[in-house]
Amino acid sequence: MAAGGRAWFCTLALGVSLLKGLLIPAYYSTDFEVHRNWLAITHNLPLSQWYYEATSEWTLDYPPFFAWFEYALSHVAKYFDPQMLVIENLNYTSHATIFFQRLSVIFTDILFIYAVHECCRCVNGKRAAKDILEKPTFILAVLLLWNFGLLIVDHIHFQYNGFLFGLMLLSVARLCQKRYLEGALLFTVLLHFKHIYMYVAPAYGIYLLRSYCFTANNADGSLKWRSFSFLHVTLLGLIVCLVSALSLGPFLVLGQLPQVISRLFPFKRGLCHAYWAPNFWALYNAMDKALTILGLKCNFLDHTKIPKASMTGGLVQEFQHTVLPSVTPLTTLICTLIAILPSVFCLWFKPQGPRGFLQCLVLCALSSFMFGWHVHEKAILLAILPLSLLSVQRAKDAGIYLILTTTGHFSLFPLLFTPPELPIKILLMLLFTVYSFSSLKSLFRREKPLLNWLETIYLIQLVPLEIFCEIIFPLTSWKWHFPFVPLLLTSVYCALGVTYAWLKLYVSVLTERIPVRQKAE
Repeated sequence: MAAGGRAWFCTLALGVSLLKGLLIPAYYSTDFEVHRNWLAITHNLPLSQWYYEATSEWTLDYPPFFAWFEYALSHVAKYFDPQMLVIENLNYTSHATIFFQRLSVIFTDILFIYAVHECCRCVNGKRAAKDILEKPTFILAVLLLWNFGLLIVDHIHFQYNGFLFGLMLLSVARLCQKRYLEGALLFTVLLHFKHIYMYVAPAYGIYLLRSYCFTANNADGSLKWRSFSFLHVTLLGLIVCLVSALSLGPFLVLGQLPQVISRLFPFKRGLCHAYWAPNFWALYNAMDKALTILGLKCNFLDHTKIPKASMTGGLVQEFQHTVLPSVTPLTTLICTLIAILPSVFCLWFKPQGPRGFLQCLVLCALSSFMFGWHVHEKAILLAILPLSLLSVQRAKDAGIYLILTTTGHFSLFPLLFTPPELPIKILLMLLFTVYSFSSLKSLFRREKPLLNWLETIYLIQLVPLEIFCEIIFPLTSWKWHFPFVPLLLTSVYCALGVTYAWLKLYVSVLTERIPVRQKAE
């Protein structure tokens, strides 16, 4: 970026950092206690006990690099309030503790800010604009730095997603810059911070194999098999093995690797979270509930044999479906792999360079979100953030981005259920959504409308849905008899939008024709 570019970028970064500071006194979820407990565990106990400690129900269930991250933070935390580092101090929330944990999220976001800066350097600058506000790099910087979902999840709800997404975006930027080994290293490190990023590992693996391990294409774009580089494969393998050894090696030596794995993959938590993520299984659960009600009214089912509030009890545990077949972890794995395969094949057989990699990455993230086991609603950000890079480069992708980001962000509303946060989330959502629509519409004003009339109507209906869930429903008697209805409606309605965006992106990728010259490159 030029000097002028650095000025506006720094202004955007400083502005969002100040906003994060204003959110310090806001509501925080149980994740606040989760991370306080992890600070205490890693600070007080030897390594051999980190993944066995169970004083709190919020046991350590992230990979070792994140545990070491908490260990490092704990040595700063002791200067704010040593009591937060006492394992037995469950739900401890002094003012100093709140300030430190909030500040630690803001500080570690520096990596995210740097990663966004690097991604902006990778954006195709063919769309020249005299006004800085209409430049793709400026729009992308706002869409990433001021992302509504990341703001409320990290700086109100409370988590450390910012610096983790920073690692991911920085790895994407390095791959776009053809610094393949750096990109591979960053992504491997990221996997050992948070294993949810395994969702997009196929995109990284295939892209590195296609673009780095094979060094040339034929004139028609097909792979030149003789260009395979054993040296490049060896270097990638060394990176993966060395990082994995550094992360998991100590636990392998201690004979605790099975215990670590059992903490990282707790399959007994059930198919869905307490609040259903807006994916295929939300629609599947809703269909099962509808068929159950219909079966009871038609006397096809015995009400005495149906568990009360089986899938809508708001609990995190395993449940059985009543009418439709119950879903196992293996079923979700098979569905996820089947959903991912077409995008991976496209990345291999229809190479488009960094653009094709980003499309595959987004589709892998969305496919895993759609069919994964015990998916959290926050995982939608794994698709929204990288899709931002595509949205400023092509109108078709911009339209998909608007659908996905609006429905995906709206589905996060139930995370903030306290009255004081209601105007905050609505205002921030409105500001981000209005900017997204207006900026992308201006960027592609010479092309056809980004959304058709049916898509527009669908998104507009989110407004009456929010009014019903937040204002009308609490005033009715249904609140006591059917407390899960607002969550169910939000999840199912948003699932329709997310599913549509996923399918539309897939159709776009599968039907896109690639010029022979681009294939060869």
